[in-house]
Amino acid sequence: MLRTAQAMQVLSLMILGIVGLTLLVYTILCALGIMPWLTFEAQFGDYTYLYAGHATQIGVTTLFLLLFFFIPSQSRLLALERSHRDFKISMDDVARAFHVCHTADRSGVFTLSSEFDAVRERLTYLRDHPDLAELETDILTVAAQMSQQARRLADVYSDERVARAKDFLRQRQAEAENQQARIIEAQHSCREIRKWAQQIELEESVVASQLARLDEELQSALPALGYSFEGFDAPESTDEADPDAKTSRPANVVTMTKPAAE
Repeated sequence: MLRTAQAMQVLSLMILGIVGLTLLVYTILCALGIMPWLTFEAQFGDYTYLYAGHATQIGVTTLFLLLFFFIPSQSRLLALERSHRDFKISMDDVARAFHVCHTADRSGVFTLSSEFDAVRERLTYLRDHPDLAELETDILTVAAQMSQQARRLADVYSDERVARAKDFLRQRQAEAENQQARIIEAQHSCREIRKWAQQIELEESVVASQLARLDEELQSALPALGYSFEGFDAPESTDEADPDAKTSRPANVVTMTKPAAE
């Protein structure tokens, strides 16, 4: 019986909407001269109304247009009755309400510590929230109780502590990046030093080779001039005949002697 009454209400709303739209379109076409007006005469006392049909058509159309404003409210009422009769706790709705309440708890919105007061405070917050206006009270109550049980978690992972942790991680990341930049710079310096040392060793080997070649050329040229080297590797020595004499000759100084004339 209840479902039949609900079906009749829905049917009445549909008929009302169809008739109202038909009258509105027909009246607009009549005003544009496309369709004929409703025409009849009405007499009230001694006065005769020639355009009574026009007035009646416009009045009925206006009445149906005014009834249009009741269709949305009646539709919401039917939907509310249907949802109240078919109400079931949806875990998606509970999760959505709990997320809103837990987010507010992490932000420090709730301050009461007593369990009863904490649940009531959370329930009031959820009822006043604009995004949860369509949810039933039972869903909001379950979400408030869940949020009260998770208040320790909300305190540990509060927005302030999470922000401090993120700042700390950003600082550590910046330090690691700076250290990595220093390491890259040090590696670049090491490569430059190694390259420089190799270049110096190469230049020293070239100089040593040139000195050896010069020495060979000098030794080959001196005999032609009548000179020769003596004691090239002789260490420092002192004159044994004169112990007080302190004349010495460094090891890198060699004596050139001229051979006796024949």
